[in-house]
Amino acid sequence: MFAPLQNDTFLRACLRQTTDHTPVWLMRQAGRYLPEYRATRDKAGSFMGLATNVDYATDVTLQPLERYPLDAAIVFSDILTVPDAMGLGLSFALGEGPRFAHPVRNEAAVAKLEVPDLDKLRYVFDAITSVRKALNGRVPLIGFSGSPWTLACYMVEGAGSSDYRLSKTMLYSRPDLMHRMLAVNADAVAAYLNAQIEAGAQAVMIFDSWGGVLADGAFQTFSLAYIARVLGQLQREHNGQRIPRIVFTKGGALWLDEMSRLDCEVLGLDWTANLARARALVGGAVGGPGKALQGNIDPNVLFAGPAQIRAEVAKVLDSFGAPHTDTRIDPATGEPLPGPTHIFNLGHGISQHTPPQNVAVLVDAVHTRSRQMRR
Repeated sequence: MFAPLQNDTFLRACLRQTTDHTPVWLMRQAGRYLPEYRATRDKAGSFMGLATNVDYATDVTLQPLERYPLDAAIVFSDILTVPDAMGLGLSFALGEGPRFAHPVRNEAAVAKLEVPDLDKLRYVFDAITSVRKALNGRVPLIGFSGSPWTLACYMVEGAGSSDYRLSKTMLYSRPDLMHRMLAVNADAVAAYLNAQIEAGAQAVMIFDSWGGVLADGAFQTFSLAYIARVLGQLQREHNGQRIPRIVFTKGGALWLDEMSRLDCEVLGLDWTANLARARALVGGAVGGPGKALQGNIDPNVLFAGPAQIRAEVAKVLDSFGAPHTDTRIDPATGEPLPGPTHIFNLGHGISQHTPPQNVAVLVDAVHTRSRQMRR
């Protein structure tokens, strides 16, 4: 159904296999920093008009690939499509963040929650299939969802929050309600990501954007446990191909040791994490188990000049250290020998104010420097 993959560097790195360069893609790479994105959004009339139109969503997913030699595409969508399908009424005002018309703040509202009819999310799956066809094998396509806890925060707050007061009030005063919501969210996210895989996603990512706002102990109970519940339900293969699973908790470096026990292939890191320490802790040795690491340059580096961007890219690559270059085949599995691998990314989403030409500098710096490191 889909063209053969021409550049599998990202997928190989996810599976801890050798690559000839460090692959790079950017969180929110299809977005407001690109003038062509803003033009398409204007045509669509609204964010949801853009996200729910297959042709528009396909166009904006491909836009950064037309500008930059990125090693993966990520489908254009939003982490809040699942609670929207639950009936919470998602909207986006221009210049503002997402907002729900019907937040979940009491026992009656929580009791009504259930895994949504996936047909309500057909526009996402159709966009994934459309993008896969349009990519024509150029690079792999990533699907994604918010984590159960991150979705719960938006569902309770009704919008973004600076202190998560309403979410944490429920967590501490009625943990039974929070657990009920998180269980529904986890099962919904798993079903949603599996449907994305069926539609053509070649890797899937869970964005635990607000896991880092939790206290130690609460993170393990209310975020990590439900991420594990999602991962336990996800397809590991589709049509004979392994489907890497990526987990990114913003502010999660404190819990890397515990996250290393998640049933996933890749752990994402924000810019506060030290890559060398993360590699030593969870990256594994050649021939042994471990996690691929993704990240983790500060997005605000992209506001510096070209020389500074290249210097900061070098710092990130050097912090991860010597690339995995052992090309032997593992006799036990018949597959390439695994080892520590790195996927270059930002430590969080790209800012809408980023100069597009600076992204070109970053991508070139990653490819050039990482190839030099393998000579």
